[in-house]
Amino acid sequence: MARYALTDIHGCAQTLKAMVLDRLKLKKTDELYLLGDYVNKGPDSKGVIDFILHLQAQHYQVFCLRGNHDEMLLKAAKKGGKALSLTSYEKKLTLLSFNISHFEQLPDKYIQFINSLPYYLELPDYFLVHAGFDFHQKDIFKDKDAILNIRNYKVDWSKINNKRLLHGHTPTPLHSIKKAVSHLNPKVNLDAGCVYYKNASFGNLVALDLNSQELFVQPNIDRSYKVRRKS
Repeated sequence: MARYALTDIHGCAQTLKAMVLDRLKLKKTDELYLLGDYVNKGPDSKGVIDFILHLQAQHYQVFCLRGNHDEMLLKAAKKGGKALSLTSYEKKLTLLSFNISHFEQLPDKYIQFINSLPYYLELPDYFLVHAGFDFHQKDIFKDKDAILNIRNYKVDWSKINNKRLLHGHTPTPLHSIKKAVSHLNPKVNLDAGCVYYKNASFGNLVALDLNSQELFVQPNIDRSYKVRRKS
């Protein structure tokens, strides 16, 4: 049994499928952990969630966390597009993928999926989270905003039982991720900026084998769509 983790798919459904089916060759005995941000920015937010739901329906062990963009889409389903920190083009891509004209029309199936997502997972040897934790808090698991959005934080390892910490949220050059994995860093960011294919250092989806520490790299194959370069 292998255990894999990846994150920040951002509507890149074809890239996710290539990773899962061709790179990982996922088996039903494996465990796949997805650390959030399934939607927005890329071309097929609906396709990403549909593929995840398909895998789960086929009894693959796919465990999903909530990301800040998933949370934003949930809010947009109630409050409209103003709840999304996206360009007008990015909003249009998301709407087109769901074949709707207003975010309030988001089908219940997808609202229920996002509503079901936990904010973090604790494994015997890892904590998995979208962004991280505010370790200044007495109870780091209560601050949901930090869990979804925090950056540049220092880890108090005693508060996570000295387990390794895997997260995403902040696009990171592939070489930095490879270095962190090869050095067995206790904190690893797996967001390789898949959606930002116009940046030479980004544009990859990466998956880490939690047992062997092998890193799998799938370049973005969902291009081309308009996307801002990540500075």
